[in-house]
Amino acid sequence: MDERARTLLKALIERYISDGQPVGSRTLSKVFDLSPATIRNVMADLEDSGLIHSPHTSAGRVPTPRGYRMFVDTLLTVQPFEVDEASRIERLLPAAEPQRVIAAAAGLLSKLSSFAGVVMAPRRTQAFRQIEFMRLSEKRVLLIIVTPEGDVQNRMLSVQRDYTSAELTEVANFFNTHFGGKAFDDVRQTLQRDLSQLREDISRLMQQAVEAGTEVAADEADSVVISGELNLLGVSDMTADMARLRKMFELFEKKTDLLQLLDVSSRAQGVQIYIGGDSQLVPVEEVSVITAPYGVDGKVVGTLGVIGPTRMSYDRVIPIVDITARLLSNALSQH
Repeated sequence: MDERARTLLKALIERYISDGQPVGSRTLSKVFDLSPATIRNVMADLEDSGLIHSPHTSAGRVPTPRGYRMFVDTLLTVQPFEVDEASRIERLLPAAEPQRVIAAAAGLLSKLSSFAGVVMAPRRTQAFRQIEFMRLSEKRVLLIIVTPEGDVQNRMLSVQRDYTSAELTEVANFFNTHFGGKAFDDVRQTLQRDLSQLREDISRLMQQAVEAGTEVAADEADSVVISGELNLLGVSDMTADMARLRKMFELFEKKTDLLQLLDVSSRAQGVQIYIGGDSQLVPVEEVSVITAPYGVDGKVVGTLGVIGPTRMSYDRVIPIVDITARLLSNALSQH
């Protein structure tokens, strides 16, 4: 694509993002010193390339997902925040306990972007420092898991028979002696060999403990905080199609696809942009997700981002996501 076509595509997308109306050759001819006929020829080439298309209700053109992708990858110029603006944003995210900072970061993303903010909570280690069992009743045992960070997680186990305190202590001691400091997944792989040393009913309790411990770790890793979903109800691109709107809110409710996207982006460097219709990770067309990883002491522990319409001001939202990721990293590292 030559420079003239690139310049026209950039101008068309910027105008469409600004106005939300299909852009015609006459509009662009007022910006460039080119005849409407010349612009129409260039726009026809862009349409043949799959970068723009014409809605059936208008003679103007709008970007396709592929056009947006070229725009954000090669045509977009993003200006970082000024120092004063960055300082103002930093004051909106004060250092606090991790869970409160994460919730505050999601709210900050939503407030600054006017769309939905999302933060995947830090990945906690699946390892445990020690476990304990507490008898609650004849058929119920409380599993107490202490992580290497000192956090305590509890899970209720329904057991097939009544265990004495001595038996529960025996199982806990075996666990802590042989597996303390390891991840539950590692315990699962080696447990079959070691269980031959214990009675069948004790083995069954240990297997339940491993399953419950794995679920606790998964619950912690899959924690997602979302803020400002209702902001999207004010976006005409979203509300014009009820089926699309329903699908988008299913994304928030089920979170499976959202978690997959955030997990993938946590392994990438810097800000990532996923555009519906272009990325298989975004199951809803007309939706874009801008993400960035954040870390603690230089190690990536999670991802945050903004969910909004494909017709968003990428040059404004990208630095919002970037600076929020940096501020959250700083806040968690201080904690």
